[in-house]
Amino acid sequence: MASRVEILNEGGYRSDGRRQFELRTIDIDLSQQGHADGAAVITHGLAHVMVSVFGPREAKMRSQTIHDRANINVEVAVAAFSTGDRRKRSRGDKRILEFAATIKSTFEPVIQTSLYPRSQIDIFVQVIQQDGGLLQACINGTTLALMNAGIPMLDFVCAVNGGVHSTSPLLDLTLLEENDVPNLTIAVMPKTRKVSLVTMETRLHVDRFEEIFRLATEAGLAIHGEMKGAILGRSKSLMGSIELGSQQRSGNTAADAMDDDD
Repeated sequence: MASRVEILNEGGYRSDGRRQFELRTIDIDLSQQGHADGAAVITHGLAHVMVSVFGPREAKMRSQTIHDRANINVEVAVAAFSTGDRRKRSRGDKRILEFAATIKSTFEPVIQTSLYPRSQIDIFVQVIQQDGGLLQACINGTTLALMNAGIPMLDFVCAVNGGVHSTSPLLDLTLLEENDVPNLTIAVMPKTRKVSLVTMETRLHVDRFEEIFRLATEAGLAIHGEMKGAILGRSKSLMGSIELGSQQRSGNTAADAMDDDD
């Protein structure tokens, strides 16, 4: 079947001007959001997601308590204005529940839940704008929010999607591309290079799978560099604030001592 849109032109450029393997611009904001223990706002191009993490804290319901590890609770909400069709999705929407379950199963082996028995870690994902790569943005935002909350993890989880147009592999798909080409999402842990998630919603020929899998894994490592830089920047900022506060307290103490001498 012929493509409805020009995914890749004769010059090798995509509809948004990127090359085949070129990733969209990533923007990360780790500043505190409300009362959350950790938060992250991430954009991949126009895809925009905010993640808030609360806990570890006491489970609200006894049925959610696990005696030897923390229970991970994931809730996903999609803003009505996040997509062009303005379709309102409730928390009970099947697609939303699938997203939440996928995020939970991706992070359960990575979070060191055994350190927090009989507790709960709540992850709230808010989709602000959709433009392809929604699952990758949710996973990357969750990694950053968990780290910002100081929750011990075995590794980063870095996700990226990819697809194949004709015989040409593409990385980091927009919504336009996702709707038109077979695609998958991969989440990789950079330290061990273990893959924590592979999900496909469309059929992809087995001959193409290996190549796009390898390219997406390499792209995940590139995204890791961006995420690690943001975490280090946040850590330095917090350390600077602590040192400044300590210096100010020391200065006040010295001033008080001088006043007492007088």
